[in-house]
Parts: sequence; structure tokens; C-alpha cells
Amino acid sequence: MPLAQVLQTLPPVSPSAPVSRQVDYMRISVTDRCNERCLYCLPEQFQDWSRREEILTYEEILAIVATAVERGFKYFRVTGGEPLVRRDISCFLRKLIGMPGVESVQLSTNGTLLPEMAEELYEAGLRRLNISLDALDPIRYREITHGDIKPVLAGIRVARAIGFTSIKLNTVLIRHKNETEIWPLAEFAASLQIPVRFIELMPVSLTEMLTEENFLPVGEVMAMLSERDKLIPQDIKMGHGPAKYYWLKKTGALVGFIGALTNLHFCEACNKVRLTADGHLRPCLGQHGEYDLKPGLRPSVNQAVLRARLDQALTEKPPEHAFRDNWQPRRIMTAIGG
Repeated sequence: MPLAQVLQTLPPVSPSAPVSRQVDYMRISVTDRCNERCLYCLPEQFQDWSRREEILTYEEILAIVATAVERGFKYFRVTGGEPLVRRDISCFLRKLIGMPGVESVQLSTNGTLLPEMAEELYEAGLRRLNISLDALDPIRYREITHGDIKPVLAGIRVARAIGFTSIKLNTVLIRHKNETEIWPLAEFAASLQIPVRFIELMPVSLTEMLTEENFLPVGEVMAMLSERDKLIPQDIKMGHGPAKYYWLKKTGALVGFIGALTNLHFCEACNKVRLTADGHLRPCLGQHGEYDLKPGLRPSVNQAVLRARLDQALTEKPPEHAFRDNWQPRRIMTAIGG
């Protein structure tokens, strides 16, 4: 049976029941451009980038953040595309981190530019990094990302040496691409005393990626790790996302698992919305609904309009994603934000 049909047989969380969630976390995409082309994120031939005038200015993003803080948002993650390819990103981060009411700012990156930029990011006040690392083997890494792993590994070590207080590695699971990398990644994370999270593949950009051949569930990865070491559940919360953490007793690795498709309760505690680089608020990655915030920004900032659009998005945030229901993406992941 095709994977899409298998996933459709899974029962929904509770489609008609109200879900009580405190939405206080916004992921902010500052660009839809990226200097890599990961198989699950950016189609190889894609060239339909947003025009420069469509992308929000930093000042417009900060106006949205100010409104979001009024509505109880505390936690923010800056993403892309690859956020470090946007000019003056460190200056923007400094302003974002210094805004009243902003309690936490994280940055998601593929790590390729960290060797040159880690120090200026730290000086801007940034202390929390999420770094994509889908393989350690250079050939495997290139097959998945079309990039070079050397600067990524160098960037991780530079960030570690500078003193970032939170560094997490993110690995998207793809069968026949990186299942042999699971154990090396756990050992690598343990050697640096930083956690690694294993994330189930989602059809965020290409429906054809989510096949039975490609899909590697987190449950299977947990079983693979358990064959070599004992997984000890950890009652901890690292950051503001949905990962469930375990300690590998002998290896000393802290590993997290994010099972968006196989965990039927994945959406019950969702606390996030996404701001796209072109100014749309997306309450759910796995639903198509978006709310255009530009009318509250152009030709000038109108806080009343921003509040109304944000409130509408929060009110209409769906109870669960639709990835298990033969999902058909309309926007690629780099356009939505990580």
C-alpha cells in the first residue's frame, strides 16, 4: 500500500474537538533564498523566488513582532530559506533580541556560513542555534543537500567554542539516504555535548518525497538506537518545540524525536505560527491558510490592522495538520519558513 494511503488510515487527533493551546511562538522567515537545495525542501529546478519588493523589510518584521508581543508572544525563531544569506541579519537580530517582551530568540541555519558569521551573531546577542545536519558522510550530505559538509562541521565547532548556550542539531530522516548516519550523528552529538533531533520527513515542498520508500519513522530510529544503547526518557523541555528527548545511557548522547506523521497527538500542544518572508502569517505548516499582513504595513504601519489579522489567524488556527490526508503543497518550504 502506498505511504499516503497508510497514513490516511491513521485516525485524526480530534478533528471536531476544540484544542486548548497557548500560542506564544513565532517563526520568522527573513528570506526564501537558500545556498543549498535539500531534497525535502527546495526542488532542484525551482527558480520562482519572491521579488525583492515582496520581501518584508526588517522594520516591517519588527512592527509585526511588536504587535505579536502585545498578544502574548514571547518566543521567536529566525529562519529562511537560509537566514544568514540576507544582508545585515546580525543588525536585525540585535534589534529583535532587544525588543521589550521578547524573551527568547533562536536562529535556524544550515551552518554553511557560521565559520565567518558565528562571532558577529554572538556579539549581536544571539545565544541559541538550531543547525541542520542530515549526514556526516560528505557524499551522503551532498546527495541530500547538494552542499559541502566541511563548513557546516567547522561552523558547529566554532559556535561551540564561542560559547552559544544552546546548540541543537536537526536531522530529517530519509530512508536509503541517511539511516546509516543515525548512529554516527548520535556519537558526534555526544562528543560535542549537544543534542541531536531526528525529524520525520514531511511533504512540505514535494509530495513525491513522501513515499513508503523514503519515509523513515522515528519509532524505527528509536529501535535502531536501542539495539546499541539504552534509551532513557527525559522529562525536559529544550526550547519551545515538540521534540521528545531521550538519553543514550552508554554513549551519553541526548537525542530528540519529532514525529509529525506517526505521533497522532503531535498537534495538541502546538504553540507556533509562521511569518513568511513575503508577509503572510501561517498558523499551521500543514494547512494552506495564510493571512496577509502587508495591508497593516504598507504604505505605513497600521497597528489596528495588524492586530485584527493576527487575532483572526490565532482564532482560526486549525486543530491539526493535514499531512496524513494526501497533502498537496502549494508553496515550497523555503517560502514558508522553517
